[in-house]
Amino acid sequence: MAATARPVIEWAKPGLHLRFDHGDDHPVRLLHWAADPDAASAVAPSAIVDVDTAGERRSRYDQSHLHWGAGQRLRHTGHEALGEELRIHQRDPRSGLEVTSVFRAAGPGVQIRHTVRNGAADDLVVLAVSSALVAVPDGARDLLWGESEWLAEGRWHQRPLAELMPDVNAEFHGRRPRGNFAVTSRGSFSTGEFLPTGILAADGGPSLAWQVETSAGWHWETTQIEGTVLIGVYGPTDLHHQFTERLAPGASFTTVPAGFCVADGGRDAAFAALTGYRRAIRQTRPVEAGLPVVYNDFMNTLMAGPSTEKELPLIEAAAEAGAEYYCVDAGWFGGGNWWTDAGDWHEAPGRFTGGLSSVFDAIRARGMRPGLWLEPEAVGIDSPVARQLPEEAFFQRFGRPVSVNGHLQLDFRHPAARAHLDEAVDRLVDEFGLSFFKLDYNINSGVGTDADADGPGAGLLGHTRAFRDWLVDAQARHPGVLFESCSSGGMRMDYHLLSVAHLQSTSDQQDFRRYAPIAAAAPASVLPEQAGNWAYPAVSMSIEETAFAMTAGVMGRLYLSGFLGELGAERFALVREAVALHKDWRHRIARAHPVWPFGLPGWEDDLIALQLDAGTESLLALWSRGAATTATLPGLRDRTFEQIYPSALPAWTIRTTDGVPAIEVPAGPAARIFAAR
Repeated sequence: MAATARPVIEWAKPGLHLRFDHGDDHPVRLLHWAADPDAASAVAPSAIVDVDTAGERRSRYDQSHLHWGAGQRLRHTGHEALGEELRIHQRDPRSGLEVTSVFRAAGPGVQIRHTVRNGAADDLVVLAVSSALVAVPDGARDLLWGESEWLAEGRWHQRPLAELMPDVNAEFHGRRPRGNFAVTSRGSFSTGEFLPTGILAADGGPSLAWQVETSAGWHWETTQIEGTVLIGVYGPTDLHHQFTERLAPGASFTTVPAGFCVADGGRDAAFAALTGYRRAIRQTRPVEAGLPVVYNDFMNTLMAGPSTEKELPLIEAAAEAGAEYYCVDAGWFGGGNWWTDAGDWHEAPGRFTGGLSSVFDAIRARGMRPGLWLEPEAVGIDSPVARQLPEEAFFQRFGRPVSVNGHLQLDFRHPAARAHLDEAVDRLVDEFGLSFFKLDYNINSGVGTDADADGPGAGLLGHTRAFRDWLVDAQARHPGVLFESCSSGGMRMDYHLLSVAHLQSTSDQQDFRRYAPIAAAAPASVLPEQAGNWAYPAVSMSIEETAFAMTAGVMGRLYLSGFLGELGAERFALVREAVALHKDWRHRIARAHPVWPFGLPGWEDDLIALQLDAGTESLLALWSRGAATTATLPGLRDRTFEQIYPSALPAWTIRTTDGVPAIEVPAGPAARIFAAR
């Protein structure tokens, strides 16, 4: 007797085709993911969601989050396509759990999320819900993942999957393999230890890229199962983040989104697809279109010690260099201690001769727009705000406030916390005519808050969602103001916030030599046009070192700092040239995707390269930090090369053999930027 065909769901968008099946004996499964229905699938069959609820048994024994009872009992109840979204509905008949899975087309990728609803008469306790599950056939692939820490962001690793999940001869043992490789966040620094992004690269076939889109807890894993490798993407979980969500009858919970892309090609093709996906999910505003160059007075400059006398020469030099916005960083407020006075967003008395408004007048007089630093979620222990706001407006654990090194953490789920910041932002914009805010975040507040939450992981998730809502509301009230996301550099560099923020500071690293690998790796985590790479030339630098420091800024979003007026004519000319080059290329950078001719940079690499490919033309930066060498670039075969920065320093020799360019790179520190057409 012929097998009965299973019901199939087909969903197609330009360049994207997904096929699912379902039946009475299994949950909805993703069967096919390709550019069109007839192309070979990049994925293997797998369930689209798993749910861990309290009291349920698990049918798999390993380190993964897979195969919980409620998730395995889900059965299809309906589906519909609405605009850019496909929605699939399932229900567990035993527990009454209902799940709506949403697949949203976004550029070359898909954004996936699930809403879990309690359809039973009793409470249901949720401990974890997958944001996305995607399987691929087991085979020769490399896994890429990134580590991060303060001053050392974006250190990527690439290893064969077979090394990370070795063959243990499961057939000989008569048991399933338990291989699992996982990456997990800790605390409120979403990118403080690892990056929420992964790549499964196959040079001979399709590659996959994914990211978790949350500023709270997250986890992703690759697991061996039934001849496949299953990629599981999660927001906060009970096991890793003390997450619990108790759903009353009729109540629901929605997972954090996960972004997934399939690309034909290896590592760089996967990152290119992820770059296109990130552009597709961004919510941009007209004021962002200009991609202005910002000068900030902090890095290696005033370091939170502003005054009128210090600012005025910086303003003159920044304008002369070509900056379009000027941001006064920390230290302008409270009683003068920028750390313990945080939250008191009023001008520090006596700090500015003529008042802070005179500084902003000077900025505008030089043709720039003024901005200020804020740390919206922080309240210092010496700030009057710490005593004025109710205790419930702060993170708490076991009825006590969470305090980290003199900082309290505001909880934006509480109306008093939001009202405090609404008042501050509205007042500062009205009083000073601000056009820019640098929003910082400098503490890891831990696992979260258990105030008004079933678990601290749920409290942290609720706060981060409320904070993003607050930011969106602030932008709506002030459509002419740009908002930067900073977090001690790149400690909260995720697309929960970056989908609505204008700019992301990529590091607090003050050593220009060590900034090179950070700037070169940044486009793996953040769009090039959002990657605020500091460029902070100093009088102590040689001419070559000045060009080296400026190159990082050009190859992303140039974030200018330093005592520019002290540089002298030759060094200052290098700054002006870099700013002009960046302005000339910034809109091409905003449609480019990253390529790494020598692989993603290692922290101690002597030779570092980043190419920003805009199609018919590219920017290529080479940084030398060691001995002289030759950089051979087979990926740029038959391109025409021109050194375009710096024009005043010796050109590096370019030789071509059979169309393949090779650049003679001298001993470092030295850097050059080339145009490849």
